[in-house]
Amino acid sequence: MRHYAPGSPDRKGLQEAIAAMRKELPFEVPIVIDGKEVKTGQLAKQLIPSDHKQHLCTYHEATPEVVSQAIEGALKAKSNWEAMAWHDRASIFLKAADLVSGKYRYKLMAATILGQGKNAWQAEIDAAAELADFLRFGVKYVEELYSQQPPKNAPGIWNRVEYRALEGFVLAVSPFNFTAIGGNLPGAPALVGNVVVWKPSPAATYSNYLIHQIFTEAGMPPGVIQFVPGPPPEVVAQAISHPEFAALHFTGSTFVFKKLWKDIAANLDKYRGYPRIVGETGGKNFHLIHPSADVTNAVTQSVRAAFEYQGQKCSALSRLYVPSSLWNAGFKDQLLQRISSITVGSPEDFKHFMGPVIGKPAFDKIIGYIEKAKQAGGEILIGGTGDDSTGYYVQPTVILTKDPKSITLVEEIFGPVLTVYVYEDADYEKTAHLIDTTTSYALTGAIFSSDRSALIQATNILRNAAGNVYYNEKCTGAVVGQQPFGGGRGSGTNDKAGSINLFYRFVSPRSIKEGFIGLEEHTYPSNLV
Repeated sequence: MRHYAPGSPDRKGLQEAIAAMRKELPFEVPIVIDGKEVKTGQLAKQLIPSDHKQHLCTYHEATPEVVSQAIEGALKAKSNWEAMAWHDRASIFLKAADLVSGKYRYKLMAATILGQGKNAWQAEIDAAAELADFLRFGVKYVEELYSQQPPKNAPGIWNRVEYRALEGFVLAVSPFNFTAIGGNLPGAPALVGNVVVWKPSPAATYSNYLIHQIFTEAGMPPGVIQFVPGPPPEVVAQAISHPEFAALHFTGSTFVFKKLWKDIAANLDKYRGYPRIVGETGGKNFHLIHPSADVTNAVTQSVRAAFEYQGQKCSALSRLYVPSSLWNAGFKDQLLQRISSITVGSPEDFKHFMGPVIGKPAFDKIIGYIEKAKQAGGEILIGGTGDDSTGYYVQPTVILTKDPKSITLVEEIFGPVLTVYVYEDADYEKTAHLIDTTTSYALTGAIFSSDRSALIQATNILRNAAGNVYYNEKCTGAVVGQQPFGGGRGSGTNDKAGSINLFYRFVSPRSIKEGFIGLEEHTYPSNLV
């Protein structure tokens, strides 16, 4: 992790990379199939969300013919890739990690800042640190996976397990909000020998293209990861209709994921086997504050969790439950004071804590939810406005509601909107049950208390309400190798990115038993008389 402090070489390097990228844009991004650029002439744009009159790149959209070529090319590359010695595959990913953290660090960050609206800190923890961690820890986890072998061999017998790649190809569908996820969704299946058709998010096309170039420079053979930007519904539908479709690795909306699951089920008779479905979708994440909590810490953690990267993290805080004793004794005042100090503006200006939301549809959706909350009787304590004249900027917003099932406590917004529900101190247990039953999501949550029994009580009640739970820490910021990430219910399949668990989903184990001593008799000892 680097800090980009004023006057530091890192800040200077990043600013120079942004300036250089500004001079050269818009870039042209091709489809990449079998290591060759493909240009269809059907062009779309990735806008700069902080300055939407400009676009970062134009990219060629895949046609049905091109998608077919990508699938067939991947399948042709499969046998050599999965047969490659493990240490050689690992070397490619370790080199890619070094390229990410070194040679391409500032360029990747600049693409993330301009194209996805992240400030320097958020770009660092994503495009540089987390992406490199995914690659390096991935190698460590796969080494551990391959080392898991039968503990017992009978006399004259050798048992072993081969962790085969899946039969067919993997479809990776990545989101806009994390450049690192763009690398991990195709990278994790490829690391264990799979070939991948990668459909990047339209709003992260350029940073994801840079990742593909890094994989190529690191030695990834042509065809192993096919880079296929294009219209999401058409590209994905064609891929999951193919008989050799073996797995979906997805991050995106719950609605889309459920639809894809249904579509895959409808295609089941077409496939060789049962496709693996791995997905992380949405969240309606909570902070539960106990009366014993440290107020300053709870406030500060809540501000970061709700408003870093404009609330556009799957793990972002959107539900805050505060006891009345703390709310009226300084929590509210501290919360509003801290939020009032947040500036919103271009992420190229290092002073801003918040930047733009990703695009016009997101801007309209967020403002629409704020209006719905007002109409339902919610009180806007701060923010509640936006300006899309230059970029898609929404002010950090806090809504106070007396309705525990109000729309902004139930539905995912994916923006800088925090809804507060104040409960009576005696209702701590009741409030924990309320949190558990309010939404269909179960991704992240945090409990703030200096009372260990209160932490345990809420943790047990909320056992299935979050896949990642934090004590006296914000509900965002899972770190690869430290907090495996994922949730259940409507939030996904909880296969835990950033852990060994994910890799089990992209292998098909084969048990091998070898006998060294031949069998001389067919009868059993029990047959003797």
